[in-house]
Amino acid sequence: MRPPRDRGTGPPQLVMLARWPAPGRCKSRLVPGVGTGRAAAIQARLTQHGLAASAEARRAMAGLRLVLASSGLGAGAAARWGRRLGVDRVVDQGTGSLGLRMQRQMRRGWREGAAAVVLIGSDLPELTADDLLAAFRALAHSDLVLGPAGDGGYWLIGRRRATPQVFSGIDWGSDRVLEQTLQQAHRAGLGTTLLAERHDLDRPADLDRWR
Repeated sequence: MRPPRDRGTGPPQLVMLARWPAPGRCKSRLVPGVGTGRAAAIQARLTQHGLAASAEARRAMAGLRLVLASSGLGAGAAARWGRRLGVDRVVDQGTGSLGLRMQRQMRRGWREGAAAVVLIGSDLPELTADDLLAAFRALAHSDLVLGPAGDGGYWLIGRRRATPQVFSGIDWGSDRVLEQTLQQAHRAGLGTTLLAERHDLDRPADLDRWR
């Protein structure tokens, strides 16, 4: 399988945004149901699962680079975490809203000349390598690819071009994130492909689906 090519000519990037799974510092919405220690253990397991699926996609797609965009660690500790997880590179998410942090990763990828940039989170128990490969295949003919989430958001976003961006004016954390993003994409004239719906794991009730 050959990576898609558009304006960038460098290797495509698959970027996972992940928080260091320390008790009391991650999965705050899960904590009331399971406690801080178990919430952190669940976060660690989800991150490992997502990166295992990503590594499988990397083996299937020539040239794909796997990037961990970390949060909650200093540069040295983040680099050590990335080495343990087997990623190609570790970068810092930076501060700000989810939209700002995702936009920052997209722009970084384009500055580095990536042919395509796909972003995912670290809370996807249903994620498979086929999901990720489908996203890159879609970017061969679409400007934008989105993976709808069951809560009204999206579990994946991918682009072939950095502009126009679709991260401003979004009610992050609401059930209108996907709807508002599609509206922005339509206004910008972006050809969009939707992947299969998946469910992330944020709240205690979400554990039933995972079990």
